[in-house]
Amino acid sequence: MDLVTELSPLLAAEAAAEAAGTGVDAADLEQAVWLRLLEQQQPGAPVPARWVRTAVRAEARRARRLRRRESPYASAPAADPAPGPELAALTAERRRTLRAAVGRTPGNCPRLLTALLSPQDPTYREIAGELDISQGSLGPMRSRCLGCLRRMLAAEVAAPEHGGKER
Repeated sequence: MDLVTELSPLLAAEAAAEAAGTGVDAADLEQAVWLRLLEQQQPGAPVPARWVRTAVRAEARRARRLRRRESPYASAPAADPAPGPELAALTAERRRTLRAAVGRTPGNCPRLLTALLSPQDPTYREIAGELDISQGSLGPMRSRCLGCLRRMLAAEVAAPEHGGKER
């Protein structure tokens, strides 16, 4: 009889019994014990039922310790469901700046970047068909265009002065 077939019922029963008090899923306990078994047991060596029980209890204790140390972020502020007008104005300005920079990129980059920024989220195949280029050349072209766009936008953004003040 193989090890999995032999130990599965005992391991499932022990894990189900211990999981109730830990707040951990019984399947997670089982998985941890199987992993421990694979790490520690010698190939072909018999695994006593007592070892299985001890390992399940040890994993359950470890899970309880971890659960005690973990604490929820009760004080974390929730995301504002309705962003204020300041955020909307900043977002709109960033979009305008990005679209203007996309329009100034060289070659086929404006068409490619516009397709990539499309709200319809087209696939590479659709973009390649629209631009009438091979799908294989789309990745390198995308990389070059994004690099160009990155350099253009970096040049337009003012670098902060010493002390965090902007010029």
